[in-house]
Amino acid sequence: TLAAILNSLQMGFRTLAIQKRSSEVWDTLGAVKTEFEKFGGILEKAKGKIQDGLSEMDTLVGTRTRVIQRKLRSVESLDSAEAERLLGDNNE
Repeated sequence: TLAAILNSLQMGFRTLAIQKRSSEVWDTLGAVKTEFEKFGGILEKAKGKIQDGLSEMDTLVGTRTRVIQRKLRSVESLDSAEAERLLGDNNE
């Protein structure tokens, strides 16, 4: 009957519309996947640079601390009261 034919046509058009949207969704997901892979690579590079920086900082802190301590070995320490008198109270 005519109603069945019209219903069949309507279902066909809906199916085509769904397929078109499905294709668009897959294209978008593919683009997101590509971008996410780039993002992961950039994060790995940044992580490496941060780790390099931390390592360099550890080396510098250790080296500078040893140099300063070596230079200060011959200096006498003051008692707490005298040090506070000279430097002032840091809690103010």
